Amino acid sequence: MKGKHFPFGYAVVISIVMIFAIGCFSQTAYCQTSALLPGAPGSFAPLVKKARDSVVNISTVKTIKGRKGIPFPFEMPFGENDPFKDFFDRFFKGHPPVPKNFRQRSLGSGFIIDKEGYILTNNHVVEGTDEIKVRLADDTEVEAKIVGRDPKSDLALIKIHTDHPLKPLPLGDSDKVEVGDWVVAIGNPFGLGNTVTAGIVSAKYRHIGARSYDNFIQTDAPINPGNSGGPLLNTAGEVIGINTAIYTQSGGSIGIGFAIPINIAKKLLPQLKKGKVERGWLGVMIQKITPELKEKLHLKTEHGALVADVTPGGPADKAGIKRGDVIVKYDGKPIREMNDLPYLVGTTPVGKVVEVEVIRKGQKKVFQVKIGKMKEEQVAEAMPESKPNLGMTVEELTPQLASQFGLKEKRGLVVVDVESNSPAQEAGIQPGDLILEIDQQPVKSLEAFNERISKYKKGDVILLLVKRHGSTLYLTLKVWE
Repeated sequence: MKGKHFPFGYAVVISIVMIFAIGCFSQTAYCQTSALLPGAPGSFAPLVKKARDSVVNISTVKTIKGRKGIPFPFEMPFGENDPFKDFFDRFFKGHPPVPKNFRQRSLGSGFIIDKEGYILTNNHVVEGTDEIKVRLADDTEVEAKIVGRDPKSDLALIKIHTDHPLKPLPLGDSDKVEVGDWVVAIGNPFGLGNTVTAGIVSAKYRHIGARSYDNFIQTDAPINPGNSGGPLLNTAGEVIGINTAIYTQSGGSIGIGFAIPINIAKKLLPQLKKGKVERGWLGVMIQKITPELKEKLHLKTEHGALVADVTPGGPADKAGIKRGDVIVKYDGKPIREMNDLPYLVGTTPVGKVVEVEVIRKGQKKVFQVKIGKMKEEQVAEAMPESKPNLGMTVEELTPQLASQFGLKEKRGLVVVDVESNSPAQEAGIQPGDLILEIDQQPVKSLEAFNERISKYKKGDVILLLVKRHGSTLYLTLKVWE
């Protein structure tokens, strides 16, 4: 009986498979690669070995003031005359009072950025603390001092002094990060130092309402309490984010974590080293572009930030930007949504001249704006979002109405009543609102207002400019009947 022979091609294939299999057992770093994902790592061990000595654990102590003389952990609603005082005295008798002061301990993470001892972390890790200790990878513990903090971005720079050789982490470019990229988080979750987790970038430019300048990288790399301030690394071992927040219903990771892009920190580092951050100021109030506003303003998309008001004498006003303009590009960067603008302006150096591109009544215009300095009392430049969509009574302003609604103006048209379940209510109009414009045309008298309104029919959408609490905003009102 003749033996069976495999064609030469089969022998080659089998040899390659065996070689690859042997390689997988000996070098796991190549086991998960494929033609589709040639760069997929089989192991992050080389990266971790290179980076872990640069990641530190941060422990803090904060003195919390207690309530003096209260034998139970809350105040009685009616003080010493509370009718339940005897009951509480009997119930809590024998329990020690809350101490005047107690020391609260917290844990966080950070990473070394240079050999001088500077360490980046989150502001919420070190804010209000009396004592900060940094534990290095070899368990050496060193006291640290705060150099600079920025609550608006939740960044903090601390510094240690030690003869121990320090290994800084390289800072990458977060603008080059793409959704789907592999990332590694290293930190101190629940006090378990030097913990490594991995995942991918789930999304970019996340605005979660945590702070004035949200612009997070979202990742599914597990991040837990104690990871705050630790680095988020790309596969080159570069820091592309600073782990800062998680979305959770249990207190632990559910696969939705957020990191501050490292480019934000790089922009603020020179100021953090000086101990104080100064933010840029454009001098506009903005609001989101709704589908109704898009139609009324004849815009092609809902991208951009609608200028609802301009601060007189501010940078935007001096440059020629007007109310009703839609800012679509700032300093060469497109404005995808309203929240993009405050972040970009806030990280712009004071005094820098930037190019601002707007759409004004369908026409593109470009302005050169010299950015001013935001004062401490100035808030973020985003207007509260209004509900778009005629049941309202409008009267000419009188001294009595001005006093009733707390208005400083002496002339104008004021809304004195809004009916329930009406177009005006759906549009977000409120009693006390001053109506300034109808479809971008000023109205100064009740006669002019009624004349303009009479021209609209059922289904039409009216663009109103109203003034409320000293600020102006646009509202869209759809005519029902």
